[in-house]
Amino acid sequence: MVTKSTPDRGDAFDPDCPTRVVLDRIGDKWTVLVIGALQDGPLRFSVLRVRVGGVAAKVLTQTLRAMERDGLLTRTVHAQVPPRVDYELTDLGASLTGPIQTLTDWAETHLSQILGARETYDAALDPPLDAR
Repeated sequence: MVTKSTPDRGDAFDPDCPTRVVLDRIGDKWTVLVIGALQDGPLRFSVLRVRVGGVAAKVLTQTLRAMERDGLLTRTVHAQVPPRVDYELTDLGASLTGPIQTLTDWAETHLSQILGARETYDAALDPPLDAR
């Protein structure tokens, strides 16, 4: 069944619907990891970067700005020396923790199956050693 977007609900299968932009944001691996890291409460940038792991400061900054623009988190600057900035999920951002936790659990549970399928697929593409 094909649905049409309405003012209060989008249609992800409509190529002109902005829902696709939202899916790009919440489907981004850094957004997923930031939401997971912030689900227990606010964190400073440096702590958040360590918690997420493997993310460049520039990429994390871009992700946090995009998430703030989309209303998924707030950035609070504390007037002190040195300045302290905390990031915290909004109610909208917190509403994603359940779905994201479900996806994360699925990925962790099925990791070995995915890696095995990749190995099988890649092995079928490679020519046998005796044909080289």
